[in-house]
Amino acid sequence: MPGTRWINLLVEQDCRVEICTEKKTILSVDDIIALIGDKCDGVIGQVNSSQDFGFSCKAGGKAFSNMAVGYNNVDVNAANKYGVAVGNTPGVLTEKTVELAASLCLAAARRIVEADEFMRAGLYDGWLPHLFVGNLLKGQTVLKGSKMNLIYYDLYQATRLEKFVTAYGEFLQSNGEQPVYWKRVSSTMDEVLQEADVVGFCLLRILNVVSKCKFELCCQKAILVNCSKGAVVDEVALFEHLKQNPMFRVGLDVFLDEPFMKPGLAEMKNALVVPHIASASSGLVRGWQH
Repeated sequence: MPGTRWINLLVEQDCRVEICTEKKTILSVDDIIALIGDKCDGVIGQVNSSQDFGFSCKAGGKAFSNMAVGYNNVDVNAANKYGVAVGNTPGVLTEKTVELAASLCLAAARRIVEADEFMRAGLYDGWLPHLFVGNLLKGQTVLKGSKMNLIYYDLYQATRLEKFVTAYGEFLQSNGEQPVYWKRVSSTMDEVLQEADVVGFCLLRILNVVSKCKFELCCQKAILVNCSKGAVVDEVALFEHLKQNPMFRVGLDVFLDEPFMKPGLAEMKNALVVPHIASASSGLVRGWQH
């Protein structure tokens, strides 16, 4: 982890800190066992849900600090079995994730990545009216799919968004333009998908919310953005839908089998994929470490 603040905090508590300098992105269990050795009171980092906390307990491990907002990558049953306290960092990613979701939406709508690759390849011979025609988002219907009312922060964010949209609508109206509106709906997911031009998800540990049958309900020119959990979107069904509907676009920051994505997605021009970077903010990383 970058920075020194987190190290200083531990040293001030008279902790001996050992830092892994391996260049591998994800370490195997054997690698971790070798690094822990025969003495380790706590671990800071990330683990896979398939890993067993027994290896750290044998070295005296009592705590695991998960550098993540959630804990779906932690085997909670194993932690309970071995008496390992697990900590996570809820709430630190909200604004950052929203910003990335908005970025993916805009980039997908205006085909930014395709146009960038086109320009870098030296294919641009001059302006043409049909070159990389994208979607105009003004006046479109946006669906924010979430577990509303289950977590305070989500409701708080929704209220902030509603106030902003209301104020912006009044501004437009004062200038003689058509205002924009927001509304909370109790419609089913199926009903809303048929109307939405942009679909964004902020869901918690839900498998295949957007499956083949859901894609079939979507508008042909819709934009889907997922920055929540990889399991929300059925990537196999998504690949088939992208092939059959070239005007449908998607922006993904998370994937079911990270660090891998399902075969075929990388070749789809109407798919914008980034490597789990919603948290990639310097200010956030410092706060996360603290």
